Amino acid sequence: MNLAVLVSGSGTNLQAILDAEARGELSAKVKLVVSNVAGVKSLERAAQAGVPAEVLPHKGFASREAYDDALVERLRAAGVELVALAGFMRIITPRLLGAFPGRILNIHPSLLPAFPGLHAQRQALEHGAKVTGCTVHFVDEGCDTGAILAQAAVPVLDGDNEASLTARILVEEHRLYPAMLRAVAEGRVSVHGRRVVISSPV
Repeated sequence: MNLAVLVSGSGTNLQAILDAEARGELSAKVKLVVSNVAGVKSLERAAQAGVPAEVLPHKGFASREAYDDALVERLRAAGVELVALAGFMRIITPRLLGAFPGRILNIHPSLLPAFPGLHAQRQALEHGAKVTGCTVHFVDEGCDTGAILAQAAVPVLDGDNEASLTARILVEEHRLYPAMLRAVAEGRVSVHGRRVVISSPV
């Protein structure tokens, strides 16, 4: 299955996906990386892996829908079948969702539905949570509200700050996201309302 990864920043989850593909553990081929921000490290990671990468700045488009229309054109031109958001700091519109129904995934640094949106790690610390983690979910029109594929728990330690908690959550993100992309690419995922069933364990 041909995969596109949408990014806005440093791209550590992109790197985990590229590494999984290089090890033969992804069951998908990264055909394109698209960033809405120029000059980010994600673009360097794509170049080092020999993956085509494009910058599609969101500024200059009249609306989010217009931006997503342009994005869909590029994804379709590359033969993309599956889309992974990896730190893509844009709200997805129905234009993109409709072009790839049930084929857009995201990774979020909390155990959803707890702490959606920005700064989830900071939210966990401010609320005194003892356990947080990460969630791989399908993308819908809401903010981190799509059906959940899998989660991994990470304890919040007494001495944690935002940076240390983020680093430990990232370890689990880098393991879980490629595994879930592989499950989807292999056709092992089925969705029943809000319930997601994976036919064999990760």
